[in-house]
Amino acid sequence: MARGWKIGLAVIGAVAVVGAGVWLAREPIALAAMERIYDKAMDPDAFADLPDGLHVGLCGSGSPMPDPGRAGPCTVVLAGRQLFVIDAGAGGTKNLSLMNLPPAKVDAIFVTHVHSDHIDDLGELMLQRWASGARTAPVPIYGPSGVEKVVAGFQDAYLIDRGFRVAHHGEKVTPPSGFGGLARPFDAPRSGEDVMLIDTPDLKVSAFPVEHAPVDPAVGYKFVYKGRSVVISGDTAASQRVEAAAKGADVLVHEGLAPNLVAMQNRAATAHGRSNLAAITHDILSYHTAPEDAALIAERAGVRYLLFTHIIPPLPMRALEGPFLGDSRQLYSGQIRVGHDGDLITLPAGTDEIGYSNRLAIFR
Repeated sequence: MARGWKIGLAVIGAVAVVGAGVWLAREPIALAAMERIYDKAMDPDAFADLPDGLHVGLCGSGSPMPDPGRAGPCTVVLAGRQLFVIDAGAGGTKNLSLMNLPPAKVDAIFVTHVHSDHIDDLGELMLQRWASGARTAPVPIYGPSGVEKVVAGFQDAYLIDRGFRVAHHGEKVTPPSGFGGLARPFDAPRSGEDVMLIDTPDLKVSAFPVEHAPVDPAVGYKFVYKGRSVVISGDTAASQRVEAAAKGADVLVHEGLAPNLVAMQNRAATAHGRSNLAAITHDILSYHTAPEDAALIAERAGVRYLLFTHIIPPLPMRALEGPFLGDSRQLYSGQIRVGHDGDLITLPAGTDEIGYSNRLAIFR
């Protein structure tokens, strides 16, 4: 027994010494880790760790409601080595950098509609793409009619700052010709066919109208690259056009609002006399999609992977993801995930594989 105690004390002592050593070395360890992070972030081939294929990620999985764990609506698509951003919600631009999907590499931006939470980081995204990439031409910004007014407004708002950046860094670092965005508005009538925006042998990007009344126009997008496909619903009530676009898709990125959880918000607002918030939490039910309805759409369309974004209401703990989904897992036979910032779904070209990672996990 005495010998056992001695061994135990020796082990405890050894652990204490090791722990003390780690504590004393924490700053050098942290500096070495920071060096590796910067080295990776500055690599000119930011996508070297990703196979050729179609990748879709969440640079923001939240909504207008405050959520400390989710940035505003922002989806990123990497098709081969072409980088696209769909919507620019608050905090999305910073998340792109943290995900090592640099704003400087963005080839085009797509806007689903001009609700404030989908455009409030657009000015910052345009600026970071220009200033950190020495871009010599503005970024193309596709969106339904009205996007041209939004782009012009952000350009005006950032015009003074443009002058500061050029004066400070010089025209070689911040070429004046590359500032801002070039709006490319299009019409997507409800009775019309999907609108082809990019049509190349390897990549096709199309837009289709969705149900977000009274917000009109509002659209979703479909990306097809080397046989792999992703559909992004945008903000919408349950929509036949989303279902049609998603037929046979690998991934459907769909918004989700849980009426059972929003009802809790509504009851609390009503009980405390917050009539404005009570009205809002009642009204939003009409132009968003319950997770079970999105699951049924994905099932009927034969989608292989359903990724929820634009999460309403905020879910401060993962234990709420079950109540958010409700019966969705019973209604949909494919893979399903409640999205988080940093999620990345990988679809390698020439295969039927579906991979998952989270490119913000290192920071958590």
